[in-house]
Amino acid sequence: NAHQPRRNEDEALVRAIFELERRLIASHFPGRAPSTMCAVNRSARFRPHLDAGSAGAGQRTSLIVALGDFGGGELVVERDPVDIRYAPLEFDGWRQRHWTQPFVGERFSLVWFTPLA
Repeated sequence: NAHQPRRNEDEALVRAIFELERRLIASHFPGRAPSTMCAVNRSARFRPHLDAGSAGAGQRTSLIVALGDFGGGELVVERDPVDIRYAPLEFDGWRQRHWTQPFVGERFSLVWFTPLA
């Protein structure tokens, strides 16, 4: 399984990341199925793009949240900026162009998804 830890010391972090997703689903997205993968990004500044990899073969939506002590850094989805700092958002990263606004400080983002293939 792709999200299995490589070292024993990573196991607690992986479990915490997927427990956070379960809690976000319960409180904000009760119809969403749990994901099998999570991308963890630190200080990432993405240019406008569509998600790649399986090129559209992923689940219809990704779940994203940003964490950290930063200013700016909104996620822009199809030209609409969304503040995702401690505010989860579900969106279709395979079909909706998205990117990161400039930010200052330390910014992490967690992006949960499940490839269909």
